[in-house]
Amino acid sequence: MKNKDKLELTKSSGNIFKDLGLPNPEEYSVKAKLACQINQLFEKQGLNQKEAAHLLGVDQPKISTLSRGQLAGFSVERLFRFLAILNQDIEIIITPRRKNKKSIHMIPRVSVRYASIARHF
Repeated sequence: MKNKDKLELTKSSGNIFKDLGLPNPEEYSVKAKLACQINQLFEKQGLNQKEAAHLLGVDQPKISTLSRGQLAGFSVERLFRFLAILNQDIEIIITPRRKNKKSIHMIPRVSVRYASIARHF
C-alpha cells in the first residue's frame, strides 16, 4: 500500500449480515451459528457428508450446501431438528430486550429438551 492510499475503517454492528445490509440479519446470524455448530458436530462425531446425510434424513448435496454455509434452504427450525438428531439439547430463553443489545443471540451450550418437539416437524 502506498503512503497516499488511505484505508477506511467502518465500525461493525457486531452482525456482519446487518453490516452488509441483508434483510433479516438476526435470522442469518442465528442460522450461521447453528450451521457452524452442526458442522463441528459432524467433525467431532467423525461423520462424513454421506453418513451425516443418512443420519439427518437428507441427501448428501444438502449436507454439502450446509457445510459451505449456503443456508437459504434451511430454516432455523430445520437446523434445530438436525441438532436434536445429533443428540443436542436446545435452550431458548426469552427476556425483555436490553438497550443497545442484540435481539437474538446464540450461545453454543444448550439444555432444554427439543428432541421430543422435533419429531412433530
